[in-house]
Amino acid sequence: MAETEIVSKKWVCKDRFLDYGRMLVMGIVNVTPDSFSDGGLFYTPDHAVIHAREQQEEGADLLDIGAESTRPGSEAISADEELSRLIPALQLISREVTVPISIDTYKSKTAAEALKFGASIINDVWGLQYDGKMADVVAESGAGVVIMANYTDPKIFARSGEIVDDCLRFFEKSEKIADAAGIKREKILFDPGIGFGTDTKESIALLRAIPMIQQKGYPLLIGPSRKRFIGEVLGGVPADRRDPATASVAVYCKEKSAACIRVHNVWETVSALKMQDALSD
Repeated sequence: MAETEIVSKKWVCKDRFLDYGRMLVMGIVNVTPDSFSDGGLFYTPDHAVIHAREQQEEGADLLDIGAESTRPGSEAISADEELSRLIPALQLISREVTVPISIDTYKSKTAAEALKFGASIINDVWGLQYDGKMADVVAESGAGVVIMANYTDPKIFARSGEIVDDCLRFFEKSEKIADAAGIKREKILFDPGIGFGTDTKESIALLRAIPMIQQKGYPLLIGPSRKRFIGEVLGGVPADRRDPATASVAVYCKEKSAACIRVHNVWETVSALKMQDALSD
């Protein structure tokens, strides 16, 4: 991976452009029955579209819709089942919101169908390394892509024991896949994969390493929202009490010039970032 400067602050996602000169806030919309934080709350398309509208009104710059839980211990589902959950909600949401829509999937079939129904970004929690067709789907569609590092399956990626080095090695492999498929650099955000096979110490190490990871020339998306490391730092509080600390992490990431923060509670995060801006002027 070449040592280069990030020149453009535009994330190109099909015919949409997102300016991450100011850190973007990505709102999470889960149409799953079993997500760790809000599983089942927005499972029906009608509930999902209400939640999506609320997040846009609260200041979300883009929305990330997921139809398969990736929480620890969750069971994988087929692409057909994922699509049966996703497409009805996506059809409604794409008509009701104006912000760009990302789809949280690692399956090329799901990605290809979702891009036909209003999505312009694919958020792949396996960084193009799980499904051999995913990079081609992204490249051919012109979609934006979030390439996330994932440390949970040694058959796909073997850990060395040093989390920051592992993160950089994962990205290097994903970058080669993206280059081979013809995905342009301006379409890529990298996500260091906090919580995907990382313990609390490693999650914090990845956050502290944001400036080092950015030196590789790609903007970063960070996904800390309500995750276990926050609960452990706070002494074991449940997921629904982790939003204030998530907002604190968002402020930290903004100070480190991350491009995007992915959160469940958009209003609390946007409010914290606005206050930081006011105090910094």
